Amino acid sequence: MNDLRTRLRVCSTEDVDWDSALRVEIEDLVLAVFNVNGMFYVTDDLCTHGPGSLSEGFLEGHEIECDFHNGKFDVRTGQVTAPPCMVPVKTYNVTVEGTDVMIDV
Repeated sequence: MNDLRTRLRVCSTEDVDWDSALRVEIEDLVLAVFNVNGMFYVTDDLCTHGPGSLSEGFLEGHEIECDFHNGKFDVRTGQVTAPPCMVPVKTYNVTVEGTDVMIDV
């Protein structure tokens, strides 16, 4: 069985301020990178409910509030934590190597 996952460098840990988010476009992906108390999480940037950008939302703890309709997601799991969103947002497995934030795609 072949492992088809690819490791991809998303950004540097220094690019994402403490308790904030960064939008990153790489290859055909548009991602939101979150730094929550020094831990990094990556989701798709587009809200599953509408045209909102999660990286432009309000981050409180592990919860991101979309700036479009105020729906919320847990950045660790992608699960919806507040309506009107109903569909989870895609998350990525993250590792930090030195100062590189890496994901499996």
